[in-house]
Amino acid sequence: MNAWLLATAALLTLGMPPCVWAAGRGSAVERLAGLSLATTVVTAVLLLTGQGFGRGSFADLGLVLAVLGPAGTLVFARFLGGPSIERPDARTNHGER
Repeated sequence: MNAWLLATAALLTLGMPPCVWAAGRGSAVERLAGLSLATTVVTAVLLLTGQGFGRGSFADLGLVLAVLGPAGTLVFARFLGGPSIERPDARTNHGER
């Protein structure tokens, strides 16, 4: 059973080069998608490797990455979006035309 888990983790690593390529060379939206997909793939690989070797530390790393990955994506998207749209000044909109 452990061999199947390790083989699955090894096959999942084949999905990393397209993620790295998209995160490194694509447009801003493609980089964001590559980052999100790479986080998901690495999380799955760490969880499967932890189960395959019977090491809880790999599974812990996978779970931490699963929690921090979406936060990293949100930070990247915040910087990608540029300056925030602020509320217009209330003094200029008093019904004047």
